[in-house]
Amino acid sequence: MTTSTELPELPAEAPRKGRKNNPEKTRENILQAAIAEFVQQGLSGARVDAIAERMHTSKRMIYYYFGSKEQLYLEVLEKLYGDIRSTEGKLHLAELGPREAIQRLVEFTFDHHDRNVDFVRIVSIENIHYGEFVRQSKTIRTMSTNILDAMGEILQRGQAEGLFRQGIEPLDLHLLISSFCFYRVSNRNTFGQIFQIDLTDEAVKARHKAMICDSVLRYLQA
Repeated sequence: MTTSTELPELPAEAPRKGRKNNPEKTRENILQAAIAEFVQQGLSGARVDAIAERMHTSKRMIYYYFGSKEQLYLEVLEKLYGDIRSTEGKLHLAELGPREAIQRLVEFTFDHHDRNVDFVRIVSIENIHYGEFVRQSKTIRTMSTNILDAMGEILQRGQAEGLFRQGIEPLDLHLLISSFCFYRVSNRNTFGQIFQIDLTDEAVKARHKAMICDSVLRYLQA
């Protein structure tokens, strides 16, 4: 269990008056610097001083916006989960046939994990901490129900059209898709060294993307 980082004794440093200030941009910049620090050092090893150095700002400014290292880490999690969930919402899955919708979702998940190694690393770090901070976030849980609802709707349409078999749980389908897409990124270094394969090679990625799409569709097939 992680222990809370104490706030500094001095009052938090608010943005200076007279200077043009964009709080949302400042928060976003801090989050981006924090992602880099947490990815490299983990939650326990990350330092607010180092995040401030990355931004060329003060430690107190970070405390002003986020209060503590743990709160900053939680908001990093919410941002990274929010990025994938918001993009999933723009795939227009309801406008596609059931098989096409599933294929688009699988391909998106594959590409997102492949292109967003930081997301995979942060989720791996959170699992080291037994999901302590995800457990605190109603935001992440609420966002994540949306993809299950979308999958459930696709499954119902596919079953009604005789394309998909009955009895498939959306959560199980989500796990099937995510597990392969996540593992090949989270374990690419160990897997690559053991089996002497470059999982970043474009030809390998194309083969694996086709494989997971085919596997999922065959699993669903009536």
